[in-house]
Amino acid sequence: MNMTEIRWHGRGGQGAKTASLLLADAAFMSGKYVQSFPEYGPERSGAPITAYNRISDERCSIHSNIYDPDYVVVVDETLLESVDVTAGLKKEGAIIINSSRPASEFRALLNGYEGKVYTIDAGVISRKHLGAYFPNTPMLAAVVEVSRCVDPEEFLKDMETSYRHKFATKPQVVEGNLNCLAEAMKEVKE
Repeated sequence: MNMTEIRWHGRGGQGAKTASLLLADAAFMSGKYVQSFPEYGPERSGAPITAYNRISDERCSIHSNIYDPDYVVVVDETLLESVDVTAGLKKEGAIIINSSRPASEFRALLNGYEGKVYTIDAGVISRKHLGAYFPNTPMLAAVVEVSRCVDPEEFLKDMETSYRHKFATKPQVVEGNLNCLAEAMKEVKE
C-alpha cells in the first residue's frame, strides 16, 4: 500500500489541526483515501497539540495514532526543546520546521535524527500575504512540496476551489492565501 503518514506538532491556536484537515481535503479531492485527526492535551491556547494525516492510494483500515511518520511538521520551533518531535520519524522521510534559522542549526535538537531537515519562515510569508501570523498556511504548502503526497500543481488548483467557496464574500482573502501557498512551496529549504 502506498501510504504517507504525517504528524503535525504545534500549539493551540496556530492552526496545525486546520492545516491537517486542509491537507486531507486536498488529498481527497485528488482521489486519495485520507484520515485526519487531532490529539489534545490540556485544551487551551498555546498548549502543545498533535495532529495526524494518513494519505493513501487504497482504503486504509488502520485507525490509530501515527507512531512512525514519514514526515513531521513543526509549526512552533520552541516545541523542539520540550517535545520529542522526531520520535519514530523515518529517516527516509523529513522534518519541516517553521523557523527563520537554517536547518543545520536544528540538528542538535533532533535526538540524532539522520534524515532530511527543512525549514521555512512561515511567519514572514504569512504576514506578507495575509497581513497576520498564520503559520499553518505556509506549513501546509511546505509539507506538500516536500512530501509530494499530492501533486503540487493539483494541490494549488484544489485549494483555489476550496478557498473560493469558503471565502466567497471575501475575494481578497482568496488571493492572499493562494499567494502564501505558492511562495511557501518555493521557499521551503533543506
